[in-house]
Amino acid sequence: MPDLAPPMAKRIDTVLTEHGNSRNDPYFWLNQRENPEVIAYLNAENAYLDTMLSHTKGLQEKLFQEIKGRIKESDMSVPYFENGYWYYSRYETGQDYPIYCRKKESQDAAEEIMFNVNEFAKGHEYFSLSGIRVSPDNTKAIFFTDSIGRRQYTLQVKDLVSGELLPLSIKPANGSAAWANDNQTIFYGTTDEQTLRSDKVWKFSLADKEVNSKLVYHETDETFSAYIFKGKSRKYLYIYSNSTLTSEQRFLSADQPSGAFKIIQPRMRGLEYSAEDYGTDFFITTNLEAQNFKLVKAPIARSTKENWQEVVAHRSDVLLEGAEFFRDYLVLSERKEGLNNLRIRSWDGKTDYYISFDDPAYTAYLSVNPEYNTTKLRFSYTSLNTPNSVYDFDMATKDRNLLKQQEVVGGYDPKAYVSERMYARAKDGTKIPISLVYKKGTPIDGTAPLLLYGYGSYGASMDAYFSIGRLSLLDRGFVYAIAHVRGGQEMGRQWYEDGKLLKKKNTFTDFIDCADYLAESGYGAPDKIFANGGSAGGLLMGAIVNMRPERWRGVVADVPFVDVVSTMLDESIPLTTGEFDEWGNPKDKVYYDYMLSYSPYDNVSAQNYPAMLVTTGLHDSQVQYWEPAKWVAKLRATKTDKNPLYLKTDMSAGHGGKSGRYNAIYDTALSFAFMLDLLDIKE
Repeated sequence: MPDLAPPMAKRIDTVLTEHGNSRNDPYFWLNQRENPEVIAYLNAENAYLDTMLSHTKGLQEKLFQEIKGRIKESDMSVPYFENGYWYYSRYETGQDYPIYCRKKESQDAAEEIMFNVNEFAKGHEYFSLSGIRVSPDNTKAIFFTDSIGRRQYTLQVKDLVSGELLPLSIKPANGSAAWANDNQTIFYGTTDEQTLRSDKVWKFSLADKEVNSKLVYHETDETFSAYIFKGKSRKYLYIYSNSTLTSEQRFLSADQPSGAFKIIQPRMRGLEYSAEDYGTDFFITTNLEAQNFKLVKAPIARSTKENWQEVVAHRSDVLLEGAEFFRDYLVLSERKEGLNNLRIRSWDGKTDYYISFDDPAYTAYLSVNPEYNTTKLRFSYTSLNTPNSVYDFDMATKDRNLLKQQEVVGGYDPKAYVSERMYARAKDGTKIPISLVYKKGTPIDGTAPLLLYGYGSYGASMDAYFSIGRLSLLDRGFVYAIAHVRGGQEMGRQWYEDGKLLKKKNTFTDFIDCADYLAESGYGAPDKIFANGGSAGGLLMGAIVNMRPERWRGVVADVPFVDVVSTMLDESIPLTTGEFDEWGNPKDKVYYDYMLSYSPYDNVSAQNYPAMLVTTGLHDSQVQYWEPAKWVAKLRATKTDKNPLYLKTDMSAGHGGKSGRYNAIYDTALSFAFMLDLLDIKE
């Protein structure tokens, strides 16, 4: 490696005091996004990384071409039928972005190109087009664009008959919108300019000569966000307000856009529910006296909780995650022992069964099902060694029809890879699920390198899925594992409760215990274990390197949330107020002290750390770039080892990284090359 001194951010003492406790934050100044010195520091870190890893450029390029070479360049999604049209997206060879299309009534009809995103993206380093909503008469479409990655969208409307864009542009929109059934009135949501909280819902009519938006709803509780959408029946518009622990839903007939929204059930702290109309009732998934949720129904005219009638009872061992409604069937998305299940029930009570799946670890989820009057259920399935597959399942005959499986160009044999499911024992005796995959022939004798991934926050379950990019590690002898740590919801709602607030450290110790178990069981060499996590999973990475630095050969922390106390004390930062029920409010000393005891930035100490690659985006709306920047600066000034430490800032992207299907591969290639280089693997 080149003998190059790393950038050292200057120190400006800033004393932050709360509850009588003073913390000196010498890198607080890095939060000045417009400060040329900040930009210069980030650029210097990027240049340092490029120089120090210049000897891996060939490997990075090889990995990029290898991964790109497995992607079918000319590809098309499985069409779905909605309101008279078949909708699908497709990619063309050499193009980074999708083309959204439709065909009227028959898949043999002429193709109509609705949006060629490649045209929109010209001249932009980052671009996304999302949230397409077609009007009931199929003549117009709402869509949202974002050209910096900060998730402050611009709402526009396209005339699908003439192909022209209407002369209107609304921002900062939040990506939610719905048409009233008059084909003229548009409801949409906006965000607060500073905190980016989705706080308002508006409406306007295309019949007016100019946009004259009227405020429909203002969510004044700073811990809540609000969104607008239209139900599957197309009869009602819904405003959904939610915080971490509480939700509230309003409804309005889509035939009466000038009417007033009515509340289904007034908010009560700790009561979560989501409602969907079916026939003359609302069907409501709720945690009312049901930690793992249950399904109830109530007449639309009398929807408050005293009128809720049980449809699917609460079960202590099954988490109810959602429901899909058809004329003759109810489909339930359930989770048991960490795995997804799809349950089919007929309304007449004669049928009740589960769709069977074979892999030891997998993901099965409902796909696009916009029509009621069908026996066909569309779902997607994937596992660690099964490419993403789209099925049509006949709920009456139980026939399963594979419509498409993700193609791996160059050939791929799932039988060449072994997928396993196992449990590690946490320090407190809890069994922690692990899903893993490796190529047949990889020695399971304690000599193989192993990459362990984890997340463990917000009740988000990290299910097993197939990755074209991951094959490049597996084919080089890596074992890849997912630690289903507490803080997710893999094992039910209590799994989430046991990994948040004052139990957050369970997330970190679970992950370490999983790594120890895998080493002891021969799946990974003790000195070749790598860790990866992003966002709140980046918090996990920050905690584990403070707690057990010697365990990891290398760590990749993507857009990591590492400055927990300072961020949660600053209510002007996006997401802060909505997350008090996840992390705690540090203005309460109990939570302040607990957060301070694990916050990665605050707990950097004079010790040896593993090799680390830290990534961020200058325009990140969820974890502000300065958190990883400050963390790296403090690590550089404090740690006692000479292991590599790199900060990679994407100067033109946000939380999700680069846009386009190929650009993101460069980031994957860099992460893989970083790990392979530490093992002296050059090819």
